[in-house]
Amino acid sequence: MAQSPAVDAWESLFRAQVSMARYLNGTFPKEVSFNEYDVLFNLSRQPDRACRLRELTDRVLLTQPSISRLVDRLVGRGWLAKHPDELDGRGTIVQMTDAGLAVYRDIARVHARAIESRIGGALDTDELDELRALCERVRLSADT
Repeated sequence: MAQSPAVDAWESLFRAQVSMARYLNGTFPKEVSFNEYDVLFNLSRQPDRACRLRELTDRVLLTQPSISRLVDRLVGRGWLAKHPDELDGRGTIVQMTDAGLAVYRDIARVHARAIESRIGGALDTDELDELRALCERVRLSADT
């Protein structure tokens, strides 16, 4: 049975993402995992480099228990700090420390060069704009 164009497109997108993730994982220093970088990346985009643990869990593609363990590891390394949420006594605020920001910035430079090399080397500027727009449309349709 022939697959639909939507299924074929999804398969191609999925395989491209997996191939890129494998390549990018290989560019990370051994002491930092892709998931750890993802936490640092997401916190770097927040005001004061901080957010509620629950919000971080929504942004990172890990289960709540996994993200909690990962955050605790990064707290142990001095890259993150945890504080009680003053607005909600049950919540926890996670904040990237200055040491965490320094680690993030070092890795982000290498990460950006690797992405630029692979994706920027495969597509021209117009194609990159189109890819971004198409991916955003797919993401938005999945979020509704």
